[in-house]
Amino acid sequence: MQRRHRTGRPARSAALLALGLVLGAAAAAAGLPPASCSSDGQARPVALLERFTSADCESCWADRATPAARRGELALDWVVPSARGDEAPLSAAALPEARERLDALHQPGPAPASSLRSPVLASGQTLRVALGLPLNDYIGATLALRPAGAGPWSAWLVLVERVPAGEEGSPVPRQVARAVFRPDWDAPASGVRRELRALRIPEGAKPERLSLLAWVQDARGRVVAAAQSACASGTGGR
Repeated sequence: MQRRHRTGRPARSAALLALGLVLGAAAAAAGLPPASCSSDGQARPVALLERFTSADCESCWADRATPAARRGELALDWVVPSARGDEAPLSAAALPEARERLDALHQPGPAPASSLRSPVLASGQTLRVALGLPLNDYIGATLALRPAGAGPWSAWLVLVERVPAGEEGSPVPRQVARAVFRPDWDAPASGVRRELRALRIPEGAKPERLSLLAWVQDARGRVVAAAQSACASGTGGR
């Protein structure tokens, strides 16, 4: 799971370049096709639906009345850690970032489940995400923002695992947050911002179900851009 951190700009640029070269070379050496799972050509989302479930509440996970994403919305499922730790029934999917997200939304913890819809404003921002190939328990993730204005902006990049309805005890389709990266974009800037990261694939996750979901917020916490990766036909079915 990726944490926010600061590095010097030259070192950071070199690290990103090296990471890109390593991932590309490894894919070529393995005889794998180039990644084509990105948000390119996808319709602009109209809202972000976030569903929070306590790791204690297995019955919430199985609730058929779970709010569904409407047309044009992106859905994201957070499993919030509980005081029981690993003893909670949903602990395998719980992320500490789920609590961070609740705090950012000024929401209390799920009691035992809650949801929130955030509209995506027509702000002129252009956001792109792309998902690489899984290699050695890691997967490459790319985030690029072409901002409209100087910001400041904050972003969330989430590796999600799609769970079809009827599987893993859920009667509804879900997109479960499995890893999170938050770029250090505190300073205002008007140029294109890019991030390239290798996200660790959590134990038990199915790589063919993985996707990237991201959004950008303004200083008031409003969602100004959102995107999710989708695979081109014939590249793996994520």
